[in-house]
Amino acid sequence: MSLSRRSLLAAGGALGAAGTVGTGAALAPAASAAPDAGRHRVRTGFERLAADGYALLAGERVGVVTNPTGVTADARHVVDVMHADERVDLVAVFGPEHGFRGTAQAGGSEGRYDDPATGLPVYDTYLKSGQPLADVFTASGVDTVVFDIQDVGARFYTYIWTLYDCMVAAALAGKRFVVLDRPNPVTGRAALGPVLDRAFATFVGREPIAQAHGMTVAELALLFNAEFLTAPVALETVRMTGWRRTDFFDATGLPWVPPSPNMPTPETALVYSGTCLFEGTNLSEGRGTTRPFELLGAEGVDRRWAEAANALGLPGVRFREAYFAPTFSKFQGKTVGGVQVHVHDRETFDPVRTGVGLLVTARRSWSGFAWRADHWIDKLTGSTRVRTLIDAGADTDEVVGAWEADLTAFRAVRREHLLYR
Repeated sequence: MSLSRRSLLAAGGALGAAGTVGTGAALAPAASAAPDAGRHRVRTGFERLAADGYALLAGERVGVVTNPTGVTADARHVVDVMHADERVDLVAVFGPEHGFRGTAQAGGSEGRYDDPATGLPVYDTYLKSGQPLADVFTASGVDTVVFDIQDVGARFYTYIWTLYDCMVAAALAGKRFVVLDRPNPVTGRAALGPVLDRAFATFVGREPIAQAHGMTVAELALLFNAEFLTAPVALETVRMTGWRRTDFFDATGLPWVPPSPNMPTPETALVYSGTCLFEGTNLSEGRGTTRPFELLGAEGVDRRWAEAANALGLPGVRFREAYFAPTFSKFQGKTVGGVQVHVHDRETFDPVRTGVGLLVTARRSWSGFAWRADHWIDKLTGSTRVRTLIDAGADTDEVVGAWEADLTAFRAVRREHLLYR
């Protein structure tokens, strides 16, 4: 018996996908596995797909929407693994913001090129939607579009809207759509924060979901298809095994790959759904430091902000007076004062309440506080409500209480599309 180089490489690529899954089982509900200390306790959607011999993709010309986070448990990229496997007819890759290989900074992409490692054509999806994106899928010649990207759990993280836009475009182009699931790194315990008003829809929020949605990408895909797509796409999801809604990322045994340049660690993701709100202000959100979204500040801010924030008694978090000099973005090369966010009990920590509390205390303790002139804060929070309440002198509880009715309604819809206990 002779073995081709692709067959040998494929065998190596299956290291992160040990186990057997039947064709139907790839789509069936996955029971929660018993916890263990092993590296492979959580098996991603890709790992289950590979373990099943890619049966779900048999006879299809396949394109993959992915970025550097699309890796196996042994840290090999799924595109490299699939390209080396004769059982998969992989013909295209689609890159989101930051690009397929992750070479672009925020607000950038890699454009159209041929991947040097595989020779596959890479198409740019960033800032494309609707019929123009459908035309990209048509031009690529794919039958099935596969999505495999690590999310971080926040409404304004753009990859979930890449998912949404690709689902819409696939429906328009008559393509099948397959979502390979990955963990929500900050757990899937609850949805938190304000729900988007469609009048404020942008690429940091297309549809009315909560600011911290508490879902996986496969669950979001089911919700999008059922609730928001005018013409639903032919959707299939490949679920994980071993993931529980209470799991943080360090419980999964999976390698962390930064989903974007300013999301270096799971700890960044833990605070991001709250502190990213500082993008909508004249304070630095920590871009250009080794602790983005954990360090916040501006010129003229002093110890009074940390003192005021600590006085709120927010659960699970403390604030340290901090000074830093960003190497790019706001205050590049200047030393600024502010706070560092220290989460000491992630079980009780509420990132969105914390973000609001920091906005409230920043405005009260620093006379230079201002919103961005374009009111970007309204796009991030999904309405004018948070900005206008804070400007009117509302405290943290008043701001948080203002979205409770909308959040309760979203939680009811969300519950219908959850896949895991």
